[in-house]
Amino acid sequence: MGANAGEPARGGGNGWAIVARQELRDLWLSGRGVMLLLAFSVLLSVITYLAASNQSVNFLEQHEAVNLTLQVAVAVGALLALLLGADAVSGERERGTLESLLLTPVPRYQLLIGKLVAAISVWLAAAAVTVPYVWFLGRNVGAVGDAVGAGLGAGTIVAVGLAAFGIVVSTFARSNRLSLSVSMLVLLALYAPTQLPSGAQKGWAGELLLRVNPVSAAEHYIGKVVVNQHSWTQDASWLVSPVAAVVLFGAIAILVAPRFLTLHGGLAK
Repeated sequence: MGANAGEPARGGGNGWAIVARQELRDLWLSGRGVMLLLAFSVLLSVITYLAASNQSVNFLEQHEAVNLTLQVAVAVGALLALLLGADAVSGERERGTLESLLLTPVPRYQLLIGKLVAAISVWLAAAAVTVPYVWFLGRNVGAVGDAVGAGLGAGTIVAVGLAAFGIVVSTFARSNRLSLSVSMLVLLALYAPTQLPSGAQKGWAGELLLRVNPVSAAEHYIGKVVVNQHSWTQDASWLVSPVAAVVLFGAIAILVAPRFLTLHGGLAK
């Protein structure tokens, strides 16, 4: 947070909104968010080109191309939200700006809520960028509406959960490098099951592994809607673990982490 971190919170109840506005200005007006979004757009452009350049695609393969684009968008968009969350507190601590932030007349849980909103904004911007690519790939097979709805819904749940997790880690970590390293390690562990062979994902054990993992569960849900053309509610049970992750890490970020929001992290170096 920049020089306006000391802006008083009028009434206290909207302190999170003041923090969020300042964080959003720092993120987007500084160009950092724009550069992240530009890199995201380049990646999606490459994926879309590779999918669209295959002239032999049939009806089903076009749905799979849309699904691939959405899977990449959700994965990378959620990654950006996680990284911003992981930098939220430990980054301020290393840059020497956390002390002035803690002196503001804003409850500490609202400080973290404001930072969570800023982290999620990157995912929302990435989702908006994804829509034209989904339209381009799915316009001829009627897959745009369901794909955008499923991707936005499931992707937002995953992004919120990962951003909240990143903020929790960032609050306790003594260094920004530690916070980012732990967050990336956990993210890689969550995405690992999505790379398992299809045979390993079958059976009760394989399905259980996919269901309890919020990332693989959300991506499986998107695939069911886009490729198998199921209704949004038919496979809604796959969203249980992503929603549970939001509730769990959101509660920890808002109710527990503020008590440990100090100039020194709580984890060992």
